[in-house]
Amino acid sequence: MAFEALAEAAERWCARTPFQLIAAEETERRMDFYAEPGVSFYVLCPDAACGDNFHVWSESEDCLPFLQLAQDYISSCGKKTLHEILEKVFKSFRPGWKFIQSELEEQRWQPPTCRLPLEIMEKRAKEGGPQTPPRSGLWFRS
Repeated sequence: MAFEALAEAAERWCARTPFQLIAAEETERRMDFYAEPGVSFYVLCPDAACGDNFHVWSESEDCLPFLQLAQDYISSCGKKTLHEILEKVFKSFRPGWKFIQSELEEQRWQPPTCRLPLEIMEKRAKEGGPQTPPRSGLWFRS
């Protein structure tokens, strides 16, 4: 498979996971992935002409033990697709992933905006009451 097509497949995979494709080196056929807080690995993609397998590794000693499942999967019988390998890597990190996911969700979460219906705003304007909800987003009845 052409490296460009592999990079596009990796981008689609990243869209569904906390990982980002931070580098794609066509000459080395290497893709680097990263997720907060400090989870990184890379994939070496085989050249279609040579018939090699994918290779997964990390320069982080903390991440290497988690990649063992994916490395075993790659070395087992049969050709694997990049998507299958990336999914196996994602599953490999799952034992510690709840913490990582909760950290990412906290960063992405935005408090909902609260808008009052026009009728309520007009009624409050006549009564001299507040036009918008309090900053906490909580309303209390008196």
